[in-house]
Amino acid sequence: MPSLGIRAAALASTLAGFACAGADEPTLLRLGHGLDVDHPVHRAMEHMAERVAAASGGALRLELHPNEQLGSERECLELLQIGSLALTKVSAAVLESFAPGFRLYSVPYLFRDEAHRHAVLDGPVGRELLLAPEPARLRGLAYYDAGSRSFYTRERMVRSPDDLAGLKIRTQESASAVALVGALGGSATPLAWGELYSALQQGVVDGAENNPPSYHLSGHYEVAPFYSLDEHTGVPDVLLVSTQVWKRLGPEERRWLEEAALASVPRQRELWRQASEEALRAVAEAGVEIHRPDTTPFAERAAALRAALAREPELGELIRRAEELQP
Repeated sequence: MPSLGIRAAALASTLAGFACAGADEPTLLRLGHGLDVDHPVHRAMEHMAERVAAASGGALRLELHPNEQLGSERECLELLQIGSLALTKVSAAVLESFAPGFRLYSVPYLFRDEAHRHAVLDGPVGRELLLAPEPARLRGLAYYDAGSRSFYTRERMVRSPDDLAGLKIRTQESASAVALVGALGGSATPLAWGELYSALQQGVVDGAENNPPSYHLSGHYEVAPFYSLDEHTGVPDVLLVSTQVWKRLGPEERRWLEEAALASVPRQRELWRQASEEALRAVAEAGVEIHRPDTTPFAERAAALRAALAREPELGELIRRAEELQP
């Protein structure tokens, strides 16, 4: 388990014992994440909290802390591992260091369309991967749709992979994301999400890659007004619970939590669809140039990387199973 940073250690001390409840008091589970309150994921979490409270008659409650109130993505993961925070949301790419199978979702151009992506997440492959990080004290409860990731840049449009040459592109702290940007011709620069706006503004990086709602709600369009919808990966978000907290919950509490998490998934997907459409409208009205490139050159440039991943025994089997799945 990684060592706690100073801020995470302080938060751990503050949050210690949060799940303990008296005989007549509800069990309180804190959920920390880094997204805005208007984000579809946070709104789905609100729906989940309502479902938990209703199903349990108020005996189990979720307390939501958005906007990195309880720490960065990495800090929240560390707090889950020691049982000082109950739940968080991270990108599946971040889980690669805990369970290598999550690299599946970073395979370029893996999904044929949205229906195929959802079929993989909802099927046996997706369910197996949710439980894969348990040795690291993390248990997946559900996937939230994060659409497809595309490039946005400060000074010029990415119309083909050649346009990435010489550009420093922010990536998640994921070896797969770094490898993909490198394969496409860019210079990958891993950077925390909370630092990205100022990094774009100051020219520390030349661009980044993400989905439309995140691009819009983060305000990144204000400093990187060129958005190229190449849709190179479809990396989902993962709702995680600390296994230490999970073990302290009773069977009925686990059922309430798991059922509420799964019930929030279709709600999130509908909110996501609406938010994606609205985000593209809003950034276009704000003056962003949006381009839908021919994705064939991008897929061809990434083909060698994809072939190398497919040759790995465990990951190759996951890729095969995902490719064969029919919605």
